[in-house]
Amino acid sequence: MNIELAKHTSQMTVEERHLAMNVGSGDLPVLGTPAMMALMENAAMLAVAPQLPEGSSTVGGQISSSHLHPTPLGDTITATAELVKEEGRKLYFHIVAEDKQGIIGEADHLRFIVDKERFLSKL
Repeated sequence: MNIELAKHTSQMTVEERHLAMNVGSGDLPVLGTPAMMALMENAAMLAVAPQLPEGSSTVGGQISSSHLHPTPLGDTITATAELVKEEGRKLYFHIVAEDKQGIIGEADHLRFIVDKERFLSKL
């Protein structure tokens, strides 16, 4: 498909709904790993979205991440995804998440390009 190297940064403010104790991933009032990973996936999705053919999207296939530092309620985090390799329908990203203190996590993420109608017809 030849997607040009793509990069995107997504941002969010940590709200009550993002806390580990509210997403079921822990019992502390800090950013939950699932919320951080969702922001990472969002950045990857948006990095390539403008280059996809009409009727196409991407879906997550695999993500391997670290969550290295706690982030409190009210702080802002960013996730910057960069496309590092494309193999047919497979898109490989490296993603770095940060808060005001620095890097809080990193991920390697695989997404697949799909035709929306065909994908949804499998439900």
